[in-house]
Amino acid sequence: MNTANSNSSRRKPLIAFGVVASIVALFVALVMVMPKGFKATHEEIGTGKPAIVFVYDNGLAMSNSQTEQMNEARDYLGDSVYFLIATTGTPEGDKLIRQHRADSAELLLFDASGELTKRQYGLKTAGELVMWVE
Repeated sequence: MNTANSNSSRRKPLIAFGVVASIVALFVALVMVMPKGFKATHEEIGTGKPAIVFVYDNGLAMSNSQTEQMNEARDYLGDSVYFLIATTGTPEGDKLIRQHRADSAELLLFDASGELTKRQYGLKTAGELVMWVE
């Protein structure tokens, strides 16, 4: 009977370690698949690379879908394009929205020199965004 208790005592730390390792692995996996954030400042517009700015409205469910598509396009295009948001109801976002007379859920494409070249309402897929820039 003593042998059974000592085997059980030895297994408890291993089980605890396995549980902790599983939780850490799950957390790391979740962090890796989480979409990257987007800058809500716009000083990068006109600094040598094209920039896509999405007018993000927290009240529209479609805004989340558009940012998911932007993340996919960013994975494909890499650092060759800035992906930014202009959030409605924020000083920085409202300034850009007023300046370019943009509306909620609108996508704006700026060329490398900062000139607004295209605008279109979302939802654009990742593939459409890639073709839109090229």
